[in-house]
Parts: sequence; structure tokens; C-alpha cells
Amino acid sequence: MTQIEKPNTATPQVPLIEGFAQLSSQYKGLICDLWGVVHNGQDAFPAACEALKTYRAQGGYVLLLSNAPRPSDNVVAMLDRMNVPKDAYDDILTSGDATRDYLASLGDTTKCFYIGPDRDQGLLPNPDSQKGSEEEAEYILCSGLYDDETETPENYAELLERLYARGLKMVCANPDVVVHRGEKMIYAAGALAQEYKKLGGEVRYFGKPHGPIYDAALARFAGLKTALEKSHLLAIGDGHHTDILGAQGQNIDALFITGGIAAEHVGETPAAPNQEKLDEFCAEHDIAPQAAMPYLIW
Repeated sequence: MTQIEKPNTATPQVPLIEGFAQLSSQYKGLICDLWGVVHNGQDAFPAACEALKTYRAQGGYVLLLSNAPRPSDNVVAMLDRMNVPKDAYDDILTSGDATRDYLASLGDTTKCFYIGPDRDQGLLPNPDSQKGSEEEAEYILCSGLYDDETETPENYAELLERLYARGLKMVCANPDVVVHRGEKMIYAAGALAQEYKKLGGEVRYFGKPHGPIYDAALARFAGLKTALEKSHLLAIGDGHHTDILGAQGQNIDALFITGGIAAEHVGETPAAPNQEKLDEFCAEHDIAPQAAMPYLIW
């Protein structure tokens, strides 16, 4: 199969491909994003699931790497409810897994001030003893907004100022700033972490694009019967500042799914990216994916 190569021009172009089959034979393993690639927070994308199943049937290995701020067991249950087939992936790793491991190392008596929905409190090994008030807290744990359907980061301005005045560090369990839920764009934990950093606060991130989550992901590939090196891998994602930059930082090739959070910036409709707009967007954000396509299809 002919390999995709970027044109050697003064203005680099990101090849727009029609199907993943054009790239699949070049890689032995995938690091595939979930939200925006495999599902939209409510429903699975059947064509993406079929593409992953086909890739695995041809001998490829699929690791789902998600910035979901909850343990992977919970995410597997969510995927089951969305009818994402289990034969579409081999393994799953979440920022919630990495966060929970870190929080466990702090011990049961170190109290956090928790910001996020009730569903993510499973991040804490022992919520009853590890959660505290503003006055008691020794750090902030942020997994998102309390109510991401109605709130924005502006609702948290005064709270973040008070927490910053106490000199608390923030642990961010999901670096994503925004994600799609169905057709709606909602703010994620990364948006609050961004505002906290603007105040001068210190933030420790777990998830893409930061190195620790990739160390954990690469360990999964290294543990396979036939170990896979970085040159064997392709990252797939719709987050230019998480999936694509994260892969670049690890010297891993990337496939940019443009129909997700970047859709309005690269074309008239999510299904129809424009080459010139795509190239401008990639140059502006200093990303250089191997290829791009609107949605993951075979």
C-alpha cells in the first residue's frame, strides 16, 4: 500500500484522506482517543467502531487513551451502554486511572477541596476521609464543573480566587478544555485549570498532552508479547492541544480527526474540512499530523 507522505512545499500541507485504510498498514498499534472519535458523549460512532474492529482483525492493537476523569472500569461500563463493541479495542487507559494512583499515594488523611460532578468522586480512593472544606483542604482536585450543562468557568471566578489566596495546588484530572456532548459543547476540567493558572496557581495535570499518561500508555505496549516501539504507533484524536500535541511531544505520528472540537475552524461543516483552513489551523497551533480526516472511517 502506498504510504502517505507530506508534500515538500514552502507551506506544509496536511494530507486529507478519505479512509483510515490509507494509513492502517503503516502502524502496528493505535493510541485512540474516545470522546470526539469513538463517541460524542451520548452515542457511539458506528463507522469509527467498525474501523477499529477492522484494524484489529488485520492484526493491529488498539489502546483507547481517554482524558475521562474516572477509572477505566467506569468508562468500559459507559462504552457498553453506548454499544461500543468490545472487539473494537484491546485495552483502555484513562487520566482517571493515573489521577487515582497519584491520590492513593497521598494517603487517606490528606484532604482535598473537590470541584466536579458527583459521578467523578470515585477518583478518590476514600472520599469520606479525603474530601474537606475550603478551610480544611490541602489541595484542589478538579474533575470538571459541578454542573457542566449550565455553568461556565465564569461561575468559578470567586471560588478560584479564594483557593488561590490559600496557596493551594490544583490536581486536574482532565486537561480537556471543552468536549462535545451530543451536539452541545461543554466545558471540562481543563477550562478551570486554565483559569487557575491565569491567577498564578500551580496545576498538576493527569492526561493528554502531558508526559505521565504517555509513559503509562507506552508501558502497555511494551508489555505485549511483541513489544511495540513509538515508530510502530499512531495516535488518533480530535483534540489539537491534547491528542495531537501530546503525540508530537512523544515523537508519535498522529491522525487528526477534524470533525470534533476543531470543526468550526477548519471547514464550513464538520464533514467537509477545507485544505487551506486546515493548514492555517495546524500552523497556528504548531501541530503537524501525518494526515487528517473528518471522522474515523475505514
